[in-house]
Amino acid sequence: MKKLALSITTAILLLFVAPVVQAATGVPPTTSSSAPAPEAARAEALKTRLHEIKNTDKSNMSAAEKKQLRKEKKAVKKELRAVSGGVYISAGALIVILLVLLILT
Repeated sequence: MKKLALSITTAILLLFVAPVVQAATGVPPTTSSSAPAPEAARAEALKTRLHEIKNTDKSNMSAAEKKQLRKEKKAVKKELRAVSGGVYISAGALIVILLVLLILT
């Protein structure tokens, strides 16, 4: 059991150390976190549309119009997530992972 915990801890530490070593040696990372120009432009357009929807005066709208606006907002957010990509770990998940590793070692 201790060998398994030690190997898992070593593997995770190597995942965190490898990018630091690459940055120190000047080797560019293999994956780019910035989106290509067309995708970045599309992401900006989607963000602008979300701000427009947020700032829209909804007091004079009918229920059907509000429903349509909500559907559009959900679709824009879904597309924005697809365009931006990436995997994010929340702070809570990171804390849980670290606690599990500490308990296993």
